[in-house]
Amino acid sequence: MIKKITISTLLLGCSGLAIAEDVVSPQADTADIPATQMESMQIRATAVAKPAVPVNLPATSEGVTSKQIQDGINVINTEDAIKYLPSVQVRKRYIGDTNSPVSTRTSGTLVTSRTLVYADHVLLSNFLGNGASFAPRFGLVSPEEIERIDLIYGPYSALYPGNSIGSVIQMTTRMPEKFEAHASIQAFTQNYELYKTDENFSGTQLSASLGGRQGDFSWRLSANKLNSAAMPQAYLQKPESTTLAVPANKIVSGAIFDLGVDGKPRVILGENNITRTIQDQAKVKLAYDFTPSIQAAYTLGYWQEDQNEKAKSYLRDNAGNPVFSGNVNINGFRYTLANTNFIIGERDREHFMHSLSLHDKDAGNWDWEVVATKYNFNKDIYRQPLIALPAADAGGAGQIADSEGTGWETFDLRTNYYPQGKDGEHQISLGYHLDEYVLETLISNTANWKTGSATTRRSAFAGKTQTQAIYAQDAWRFSPNWKATIGGRWENWEAFDGSVANATSKLSFASREDNFFSPKFSLSYQATPVWMLRGSIGQAYRMPTVSELFQGSITAGTIVNNDPNLKPENAVSTDLTVERDLGNGLLRASYFHENMKDALISQTNAYTLVTNIQNIDKIRTQGIELAYQGADVAINGLDLVGSLTLTRSRILENKNNPETIGNEQPRIPNFRATLSATYRQNDKLSYGMGLRYIGDQYNTLENNDVNRGDYGSTSKLFMIDVRANYRFSKNWRLSAGIENLNNYKFFAFNSAPQRTFLTELKFDY
Repeated sequence: MIKKITISTLLLGCSGLAIAEDVVSPQADTADIPATQMESMQIRATAVAKPAVPVNLPATSEGVTSKQIQDGINVINTEDAIKYLPSVQVRKRYIGDTNSPVSTRTSGTLVTSRTLVYADHVLLSNFLGNGASFAPRFGLVSPEEIERIDLIYGPYSALYPGNSIGSVIQMTTRMPEKFEAHASIQAFTQNYELYKTDENFSGTQLSASLGGRQGDFSWRLSANKLNSAAMPQAYLQKPESTTLAVPANKIVSGAIFDLGVDGKPRVILGENNITRTIQDQAKVKLAYDFTPSIQAAYTLGYWQEDQNEKAKSYLRDNAGNPVFSGNVNINGFRYTLANTNFIIGERDREHFMHSLSLHDKDAGNWDWEVVATKYNFNKDIYRQPLIALPAADAGGAGQIADSEGTGWETFDLRTNYYPQGKDGEHQISLGYHLDEYVLETLISNTANWKTGSATTRRSAFAGKTQTQAIYAQDAWRFSPNWKATIGGRWENWEAFDGSVANATSKLSFASREDNFFSPKFSLSYQATPVWMLRGSIGQAYRMPTVSELFQGSITAGTIVNNDPNLKPENAVSTDLTVERDLGNGLLRASYFHENMKDALISQTNAYTLVTNIQNIDKIRTQGIELAYQGADVAINGLDLVGSLTLTRSRILENKNNPETIGNEQPRIPNFRATLSATYRQNDKLSYGMGLRYIGDQYNTLENNDVNRGDYGSTSKLFMIDVRANYRFSKNWRLSAGIENLNNYKFFAFNSAPQRTFLTELKFDY
């Protein structure tokens, strides 16, 4: 095995390399994934979403089309489009939130590295880490580009790495067949009330795109600008004090007393992370058809963000002035406010994405594809003060976190072989994959946190991981009604160049290397023309990310917060599915089961009292999922999509904290349900309504967050959304919607959006 091979080396060895954004015509809805994954054919009503992934995929999949999105779903950010798919939760704190992780059947929103997100084979998942700060880069795909989105549940295909333990999200975009132009303006606002917050938070989004085709050459230019003001993302809370104040402590008023998530009394002292974000996204997509089946394509994506975070204290001294720091007297008891308890900061980020591809979709008994991608943090700076407010508003001493040079690269070579033709007995997939993730973060002192340059080092961490994989899979139809899909994926994983540093010293970590093999098997039976049964089993290894391994610090020469010796997560997953074609719809029932060894979750070691990412020995998750989608249900023009998921996830072994054995895995709700209805009254007017319900879930391994209805908890969720569209001319459409019509107040640690009004004016040519 060649060690530390680079993407550039592979590019030099492959003539005419290709994009990750395959340009396909709207009719080629199976071009996204090699046809060797095919399962038994399913008959679906025309208006029901047909999967862009082949219908013989050895796993359950659900999809949503651009038409369904436009008519029935309020979408401002791309991730909004999947919110009604079965077993899905998108933890989105505000419009424009770049930390919007996706939860599916067996993986919660705290473990983002168990979900793969692609846009036409371009990897948008951020596997530099595992948590809300490492959510997929949905912002690099604008809603206007989307042709459809498909979600594949579980690690049952050898074509995907172990990050598919939770799910694979495939976004298919569209290239124009003739000249076209699109433009839209969206506006949104919410009145947000919590504690002493009672304000309107609003924003706008502008989008435009041009595209066309001249002979064998096609192109698209698109741009998007989002300006969004968010409610406070955090509140400063402290346990109720039992320490008596002394005369030197400043007497203050304004604190709010309530109960914390552990059920114990606490005080709320003010608002943190009151966020305004301005984001710009632009993309150039170019494609050239050398022959009717061979195409080369290139995509350049650009995304930038200017973000400002402010804070507000509820505390007032006797003169009515806000108090932000020091020892204070609240009702006769002392509380200590550190200089940085009230959090403010400024982010400046500029990221680039490149993708290049070459593919042949019709080479006789073969088809093949070469794809290379690169995602680069060209600029990624976060500035914070180290002095207290209000003086910090004007500048002063602070720190700068600089992640320039962080990013990832991927390379894929895929081929599909049909020995007896594409309708033959065997359909064989073979492939090679390479990825490399690079983490570079330097935290420096600065004399002026707002405008100053970096001076001395405060801390730093860095590291790289690389995975090479080869895989093979055969979809074998050994009788007219039976098909077996057998596959395996071999992976070579390395971690190297890891280090952590403080102001005066640096520790480097030894390189690591290991090999893993993941077998896959699926068997399907078309019992009748309308009944299909399938059983799938797959093993998958989710490798530790560079931040889990290396993002830490040094105290007295000892590593704190990270563990460079973490083991990969090892999951064995099972899915048993039965589907019934209803003529105008599809009804599905699935039983899923996952045994996870060495799960990577943050916890406190009961013996060393160290809190960091640790391996949890064994977690078992199982459940039942029911899903339905139908077109023209009861009356013409009425489409329904609904789901119900019951889940039980338990910690079975945990030697570092035995008291958690028997507890529920965090952020896995026991009950989820969705219902989405779209009614097309005529060619001009349509309406949509959606309901989402998510039941109880814990936020900690200890399951001690018993008060699950206030800030800091992960609470129940029940939301009703509505939408209406009116096309008043050939080229113009007006849409209006309300998210969280019932104004349900819920929390995913942070508080979530309340009733939000949206409107959109769109032009299409």
